[in-house]
Amino acid sequence: QTDLSRSAALYERALKVLPGGVSRNAILRASHPTYVECGRGCRVTDLEGVTRIDFSNNMASLIHGHACPEIIHAVTEQMTRGTAFMMGTEIEVRYAEHLCSRNRSFEKMRFMNSGTEAIMVALKAARAFTGRPKIAKAEGAYHGVYDYAEVSQGSTPATWGGIDHPRSVPLVHGTPESALKDVVVFPFNDTERTLAILDEHAKDLACVLIDLMPHRVGLCPADVEFVTALRQWSARHGVLLVFDEVITFRAEHSGLQARYGVTPDMTALGKIIGGGFPIGAVAGRAEVMDVLNPQSPRYVFPHSGTFTANPISMTAGMAAMLKFDQPAVARLNALTDRARNGIEGAIRATGAPASVTGAGSMFLVHMKQTPPRNYRDAYPTPDESRRLKALLDHLYNEGCSIISTGACVFSTPMTEAEIDTLVGAFKSGFAKLASMG
Repeated sequence: QTDLSRSAALYERALKVLPGGVSRNAILRASHPTYVECGRGCRVTDLEGVTRIDFSNNMASLIHGHACPEIIHAVTEQMTRGTAFMMGTEIEVRYAEHLCSRNRSFEKMRFMNSGTEAIMVALKAARAFTGRPKIAKAEGAYHGVYDYAEVSQGSTPATWGGIDHPRSVPLVHGTPESALKDVVVFPFNDTERTLAILDEHAKDLACVLIDLMPHRVGLCPADVEFVTALRQWSARHGVLLVFDEVITFRAEHSGLQARYGVTPDMTALGKIIGGGFPIGAVAGRAEVMDVLNPQSPRYVFPHSGTFTANPISMTAGMAAMLKFDQPAVARLNALTDRARNGIEGAIRATGAPASVTGAGSMFLVHMKQTPPRNYRDAYPTPDESRRLKALLDHLYNEGCSIISTGACVFSTPMTEAEIDTLVGAFKSGFAKLASMG
């Protein structure tokens, strides 16, 4: 075993105690995962001593990169006073006040422990408020690990059915048929077909769930006309409109929804609002949120959680979001624009059949000449998957770590130097792909 790298040796041990050797499939690589020694700012050093620029930021959750000094200081101070209590803490109230101040649609909010939980609570609250069983969601959209939310997340050309009526396809073997029947699937960014599908289920729908720029759909921003139509339709039929901003809240100071002029009934949050610690939250219209309020005559949804609103996540989140103010948002978005423009220039210079989608401080590089607009457009062919893997391996070897879908996520410690390194690595990667054929 002496000839194994430290990571390879560690993976051999992991295989004996963890299914697949991991607790999250996203970290798997061809031979073994890369194990971290430490992270500082926008860089991560692995057990072999190799340092890379981190353009994944723990799947978009680290807005200030690794080991942010302000967060470390705030959390360390709080830890000396305790990490969790069967009592309330002032920081929960202060943090809720801060987040509500960032978005006028956040009249009241409730904390939980992950983005998945936030979606679960939002869907259950919508059902509790309307008394209806069904939810509608976009084909291909990821909304966490929940039977209803994950329907059609992994549908394929062999299973997804006709575009006029996309099938409700289970992600996990053994998903109850009853769960599939309560999920209505619509094609993203296709207003006419979507409204026709929603009309068929109007009386049974509790909510329409939409991510304004869903990662698994190809990080394609939703059309303003599409989102506006969903808002108008849902209001007309007494159906709640729920935005999933677990990833996209980073795009603007008040979330990506600020670019749409559309007010949802509820918004699910997570990732960056935890400052690097587990968190989820649901914010929305007071009337709707009162289904969670034991003092309200509308109370029909008991909710609690052992680590919900724990002072560590609250403290880290507050420090992170105070630091991610309007100027910080604008600076990070401008850096991302520089990267996106540079990569589009590299595509033109090399003639690579590739394109870029995204907004705010995220983008995704597709191995397709035309930027996709929905899940079926974005679905990769076997050759596109092969070329993307080769590109990802090249970037990794060049010291740039990105998400396995081809997505890049930015953090505030980054400067133009890191951006230009990324663009250079993409350009040499496109040239390498051209030579491979």
